[in-house]
Amino acid sequence: MGTRRCNDRRPRYTSLGPVTQGKLKCLNDRRENFPEQADDATLARRIAAAHPERDEAAEAELYRRLAPRLRFYGLRHLRDDHAARDLVQQVMVTALERLRAGELRDPAMLASFLFGMCRMTVLDLRRTHARRERLLETFAGDVPMADAAVADRLDQRRLLSCLDTLPERERTVLMMTFYDDRKAAEVADELALSEANVRVIRHRGLQRLRGCVTGAVA
Repeated sequence: MGTRRCNDRRPRYTSLGPVTQGKLKCLNDRRENFPEQADDATLARRIAAAHPERDEAAEAELYRRLAPRLRFYGLRHLRDDHAARDLVQQVMVTALERLRAGELRDPAMLASFLFGMCRMTVLDLRRTHARRERLLETFAGDVPMADAAVADRLDQRRLLSCLDTLPERERTVLMMTFYDDRKAAEVADELALSEANVRVIRHRGLQRLRGCVTGAVA
């Protein structure tokens, strides 16, 4: 397998929806030494000012700083490491896209924006989980469990054998109806019969066929 490049944007689907993991991995590969005065807001402004180009070094530094905080929030509220990592990816990808598009009005409020997204995402997950649990409690007893291992199987050889035992007209009507997918009017026109007669023949043929397949008297 070849090494993935930074322009690899194949989506990775998680419990929080599709996120482009390649974008975040590439950010970790681009590091630059930033002065201490380059706070989060400064980095956010650099990212927004670079549009339509991308300041990947600033994006990488912002991700490096913020991802651990977001992951800690996810661990605290989701109690699951995989879910916390998914939360980080979802929120950071959304935040970077908003910054690139210049949609974040006040970069100084970046942290509040991120943790607000985290809070809304966690609440949505909890509502979904609670709704699923309520549905299971309400309807689980009413839904029969299907066992595919004991499902009836169609004996095609027997069906064909029984079809051959039908009178020719009944067999023709059934074949035209269920194999050729012809309507009663079309069958009637081709066989020079009335639609009512076609329905009677079809009903009688189905009864004979069912009786033969199941072993009942037709």
